[in-house]
Amino acid sequence: MNMSAGFVISLAILIFVAVTIAKGVRIVPQGEEWIVERLGKYHSTLRPGLNIIIPYLDKIAYQLVTKDIILDVQEQEVITRDNAVILTNAIAFIKVTDPVKAVYGVTDFAEAIRNLIMTTLRSIVGEMELDEALSSRDKIKARLRESISDEAIDWGLTVKSVEIQDIKPSASMQKAMEMQAAAERERKAVVTRAEGAKQSAILEAEARLESAKRDANAQVMMAEASAEAIRRVTAAIGDQAGPMSFLLGEKYIKALERIGEKDNAKVVLLPADLQEAVRGLLGRKGA
Repeated sequence: MNMSAGFVISLAILIFVAVTIAKGVRIVPQGEEWIVERLGKYHSTLRPGLNIIIPYLDKIAYQLVTKDIILDVQEQEVITRDNAVILTNAIAFIKVTDPVKAVYGVTDFAEAIRNLIMTTLRSIVGEMELDEALSSRDKIKARLRESISDEAIDWGLTVKSVEIQDIKPSASMQKAMEMQAAAERERKAVVTRAEGAKQSAILEAEARLESAKRDANAQVMMAEASAEAIRRVTAAIGDQAGPMSFLLGEKYIKALERIGEKDNAKVVLLPADLQEAVRGLLGRKGA
C-alpha cells in the first residue's frame, strides 16, 4: 500500500515538473514577438528563439507579428471642395517596431490605423476640387502618409507605404459628368456649325462683291469703248449727215434680220423713220 501511494506521488511530481517545464519554456518563431505579463503587469518581451519564463507567475499576454502588415481600407464616399461625391479606398503597409506601445498604447492598432487613414483621406480630398482629386493620386498619397506617420509612431508602428487603390466619381456623379460632357460636345458642334455658316456667308459676300466690282469694271470699260468709238466716228464723219444715216440704216437692217430669224416672231414692228434711214442709205449709195 505504501509502495502504491509512493508511486502515485512520484508520478504526480513528475507530471507537475513536466507541465512546469512546458509552461516555462517558450519558443518564439521568427517574425513574431511575445509580450510577457507578470501578475497582470508588463514584464518583458520575448524575441524569436528559445525563452524561459517563470510558470504560474508569468503569462504570454500578446503575440505580435513583426513582419509587414497589409491593411485594406474600405471604400468610402468623400465630398470634394466643389461638392462633388467621389469614391475612394486605400491600402496601407505597416510594421510593428515597438510591441509595447502597439499593445498598451491603443486598443487595436490595426483598426486605429485604418480609421485614421479614412478620416485623413476625407480631410485631404475635401480640400481639393473634383478634377484635382481625380488626377493627384501621388499628391494625396504623400500627404496621407505624412499626416499619419506621427500618430503611428506613438502607437509603436511605422507606416511603410500608403497606396490609393481607387478614386472615382460616384454613380450619380458619373452620370452628371457624362451629361456635362455630352452638352459640351453639342455646344462645340453648334459653335463649329455656326462658324462654318459664318465663313460661308463671308465667302459668298466676298464673291458677290468681287463679281459686282468686275461687272462695274466691265461696264466702265464698255462705256469707255463706246465713248471712244463715238469719238472716232464723230472725228471721221465730222458735220456730214450721210455717213451717220448709213450707219443707222445698217443697224436697223441687222436688227430686223435678227427679229425675222426667230421662230416665235409673228408680228414685226418697223420703226417710223425706217424709210428715211433707208432713203439716206440709198442716197449715199447713189451719190
